[in-house]
Amino acid sequence: MKIPRFIRDNIVLKITSLNAVVITIRLVISGFTQWLLSTTFGETGIARIGQVRNIMGMLTSISSLGIFNGIVKYVAEHKNNKQELNKLFSTTTVFVLVGSLISGTVLFFGAAYFSSILFKSNDFAYVFKAIAFLVPFIAINRALNGIVNGLSEYKNYARIELISYLLSAMLFVVALYNTNLEAAILAIAVAPVIQLGVIIVVFGKVVKRYVDFKKLRLGLDYKNSLLAFTLMSFVSTFLLNYIELSIIGLIENEININEAGYWTAVTFISKNYMVFASGLFTLYVIPRFANIYTKEAFKSEVFNIYKTILPIFGLGMFLVYLLRYVIIDIIYPDFKGMEPLFKWQLLGDFVRLCSLIIAHQFLAKRMVKSFVITEVISLVLFYVLTILFINYFSTEGVVIAHLVRYIIYFVVVSVVIVYSFKNTSEQGNKS
Repeated sequence: MKIPRFIRDNIVLKITSLNAVVITIRLVISGFTQWLLSTTFGETGIARIGQVRNIMGMLTSISSLGIFNGIVKYVAEHKNNKQELNKLFSTTTVFVLVGSLISGTVLFFGAAYFSSILFKSNDFAYVFKAIAFLVPFIAINRALNGIVNGLSEYKNYARIELISYLLSAMLFVVALYNTNLEAAILAIAVAPVIQLGVIIVVFGKVVKRYVDFKKLRLGLDYKNSLLAFTLMSFVSTFLLNYIELSIIGLIENEININEAGYWTAVTFISKNYMVFASGLFTLYVIPRFANIYTKEAFKSEVFNIYKTILPIFGLGMFLVYLLRYVIIDIIYPDFKGMEPLFKWQLLGDFVRLCSLIIAHQFLAKRMVKSFVITEVISLVLFYVLTILFINYFSTEGVVIAHLVRYIIYFVVVSVVIVYSFKNTSEQGNKS
């Protein structure tokens, strides 16, 4: 089928349209797996699997020391400079080795602790010990994913995402059909390993063109540059997942486990459609922003992204809201308590998208202080507002906190970026 010209001429639409196909298939499959999970293990199972996904999110970040966005940025900048790429990948090798060793060791020896915290028993300790041995593969997968995104290989990205998700979903479904929660957890842990295999098959030849494995050594040329992204990833990924884990525990303790399951279910839907935007961030926004140096060019690019993406995203979210009862009836039977959560979550996610588009300027320009300060403000707001609102609005207070948090975050990020361009302009005039 021939792609319409207005899409071919707009790289944002090209990435978005291709990504939309992958996300649509992903949404259908995830809907089925969530239905199977909810009917097999109920609200408790949804909450527990949600906690495991948070642990995996933290592990994905720590295992590679959070350098994913750094790889994206520097591959985009130096893709035609093999010497610089070799320095980058030599440093990446060191970070992956150190990150894997630390996170794998902590997970293995802390297995009983993680099991008792998440599942209120030590019965799942062996599962976490098994996951510890998968850590190096998770780290390598993350690094290679950074190369795919840095090269803006959106077609290969779509193939990798689709094939790996299909295979991972099949494994997860098999585990659920056997009504085995431990097997389901292992299936989630194995997903990055499956994606690594798919990347090697689909993208292996391209990687060899950019990575000279014979010349790789244990170097630290990019140590300081990548450590900045380690700090940013710790704040944005590790702390975010930790906060979400804490909120699940808070809802369970303050209300009950069923309400924790409702919130986890809504956030799972949110994370699935937000994947629609995350591919655009790493494939287009970071590489594009990395090569923009004036306020006028930045404003023009942001406006271009907004006018292209926000109407599509807004329409999709409106449809999700209209079909919320259908989604609940089909995917989460008997989860009627999650219906009031939709409107606040969807409104919050729309403002979140607006915020994250401009906030990726911090990653593209390695503005560490600005990124860390704004992210910490966002996370602290979310947790404090949740504690405050949950007393007045029950579980609905968590999603109201989500919306308020991102409204404030959007204002703060906008002010910081405007100030950064003003400061850069003044320094340029002085020189």
